[in-house]
Amino acid sequence: MISTPRHFLELKDVASSELRRIIDMGALFKRGEKLNGAAQPLAGRALAMIFEKPSTRTRVSFEIAMKQLGGSVVVLTPNEMQIGRGETIADTARVLSRYVDAIMMRTTENDKLAELASFAEVPVINGLTDHSHPCQLMADIMTFEEHRGDIGGRRIAWCGDGNNMTRSWIEAAARFGFEMRLACPPELAPPQDAIDWATDQGATIVSTADPDEAVDGADCVVTDTWVSMGDTEADKRHNLLSPYRVDQRLMDRAANDAIFMHCLPAHRDEEVTADVLDGPQSVIWDEAENRLHAQKGILAWCLS
Repeated sequence: MISTPRHFLELKDVASSELRRIIDMGALFKRGEKLNGAAQPLAGRALAMIFEKPSTRTRVSFEIAMKQLGGSVVVLTPNEMQIGRGETIADTARVLSRYVDAIMMRTTENDKLAELASFAEVPVINGLTDHSHPCQLMADIMTFEEHRGDIGGRRIAWCGDGNNMTRSWIEAAARFGFEMRLACPPELAPPQDAIDWATDQGATIVSTADPDEAVDGADCVVTDTWVSMGDTEADKRHNLLSPYRVDQRLMDRAANDAIFMHCLPAHRDEEVTADVLDGPQSVIWDEAENRLHAQKGILAWCLS
């Protein structure tokens, strides 16, 4: 009997206890410890990585993670695959399942990822879509807890676009038990379906158009770039989002020991001022490093 693959597509699809186990495994690998006595628990396993969007952190962190765990990696882009010549996602999933042990996909359309997972016989990992970015959130939770302890019961403030990162933060609030405060312009509101789901799960989600209100007393302030790759309305978005820029005045409204996060790449003095991004409250480099360790946990969980 063929077992159902253990996909990692959305945080809401994974139980809180399993997400915690992933983070614990990531922390174990970061400390240089063995998993069940194995220094390289994924020896002999292979990961295919499909990139339909450019990447620095996702590509490097997944490739290094897989190799350090003993596995191998093949990187694929549309111009190197038959997908670029009309082969279906379903057929690609079927073929790759015969060659590799897991597939990571970074794409624009969430439907492509869902179709890949539907037809794959091996685990599929969401490396980013326009819908969500769960791998980044696992690194963010790990980073917060390294600096400030258990994130449960804490207050996290998001300032900016209600984008794919926002959805994953909302889902994380339900799974890890923290309060999520969202400050977004009404025209770029956070996804209501995600808020409704999280609220139904018992999460506290506060939405406002006022960044001061969102950040007041927060333990962590988070933002993201204003203009995504391929966006054709950059000027309009800048006008809408300029009141949500994270500067030192805004950070001073947060808790005295608040930290600042950004998934990168960042544009200094656009969504965040340089003094905040490079300042003592910023943990962005630890956050970037933890993509490597959190994704080791994800890989080990998917392939265990």
